[in-house]
Amino acid sequence: MRRAVLKEAAKRFPWLANVTLYGGLFAGGDLVHQLMAQKEHMDWRHTRNVAIVAISFHGNFNYFWLRALERRFPGKSAGMVFRKLLLDQSFASPLATSVFYTVSFLEGKEDIFEDWREKFFNTWKTGLMYWPFMQQFLNFVLMPLYMRTAFMGCCAFLWATFLCFSRQDGDGTAGVALAFAL
Repeated sequence: MRRAVLKEAAKRFPWLANVTLYGGLFAGGDLVHQLMAQKEHMDWRHTRNVAIVAISFHGNFNYFWLRALERRFPGKSAGMVFRKLLLDQSFASPLATSVFYTVSFLEGKEDIFEDWREKFFNTWKTGLMYWPFMQQFLNFVLMPLYMRTAFMGCCAFLWATFLCFSRQDGDGTAGVALAFAL
């Protein structure tokens, strides 16, 4: 019963449901990073800043971006999925990663592009190992359009944990993140 209500709400209010879920999951990724790092106290301001960026940009951008891709390249054929994936990884991924690293602006850092300069390229390369599988094989092929942003939010939960680690403790590479986690 509850599942049917949630599914109906996502169909009736897809923008609100998708963006809210995406933002909450992205912020949850920051919380998981902080728990894994075993910090003495939680940095709720950082989690708030991550949530602001996730809701104001990432959730909205992905919601409209995924719909634009589907309108331009409709269907699930291999050619259409490849086109969506190519555009997503060459345009949306670098943009979204860049926006994440500018969360420094909300923290009042003097050089808001420092993290971006030091970690963007490694992070983007790491994303090329993660997102094509999540997008191509799962999101573009299996998910209905009205649930794609929410599904990306679930994938972004893991990705946000990695991003928050990379921004605060890592260098944007998967190897350093795995060594930290293990």
